Amino acid sequence: MKKVVIFFISLYQKTLSLDHGWFRVYHPNGFCKYTPSCSEYMKQSIEKRGLFLGGVRGLYRILRCNPWSRGGNDPVY
Repeated sequence: MKKVVIFFISLYQKTLSLDHGWFRVYHPNGFCKYTPSCSEYMKQSIEKRGLFLGGVRGLYRILRCNPWSRGGNDPVY
């Protein structure tokens, strides 16, 4: 199941993502204010922590990504 979720995240990144996909042309410096981007963070978190805990950590990261956050470097631990 973990590989299926990672596959769909990778598919999203290659197609619809503003940081990784076709629309990167419009945002050459990246769109996400965090490094790594939220989708990459989710993918790395699931690979490292498993589907449940990694998914929860990834969703928490997505919730923190809002206009009032500072952003910056936020690696997966």
